[in-house]
Amino acid sequence: MSRVTPIFTDLVRVETRLYNALSARLRDERGVSLGQYEFLEIIDRIPGCRVLDIVADVAITVGAVSKAVDRVVAAGWCVRVPHPQDRRSSVLRLTPEGEKTLAACRPVVEHELAALTATVPEADLARMGATLAALRATLEASAQGQQS
Repeated sequence: MSRVTPIFTDLVRVETRLYNALSARLRDERGVSLGQYEFLEIIDRIPGCRVLDIVADVAITVGAVSKAVDRVVAAGWCVRVPHPQDRRSSVLRLTPEGEKTLAACRPVVEHELAALTATVPEADLARMGATLAALRATLEASAQGQQS
């Protein structure tokens, strides 16, 4: 076994447990899944956000993103509007209800993440954050792990 294999296993297990715990808390307090929250965050963060922008950000398939966006639209949290330069495409915009939902979810996410990581020293979190950011940048620069 390589030296990276147990690190990979820990990384995946930690991510799964953090994701599940955070999603459960968000669903209990706000009735929103973590996936829905992430999409609202991306739509809010990227001006002129399109489905392909979300695909690039989260590295899942166009079909999966499109179906998930359909659910966010059905919930009344965003709308699809025609793209001003490309009539075959649409831009995603948060509705006032979507903005309100996102604003209500942010403190829940921040509080729960702080609680879930409270036992890890700040310096260790910072070091881990820098390491993961560097690895992510390397993978994204070489288009590793992208879906289509």
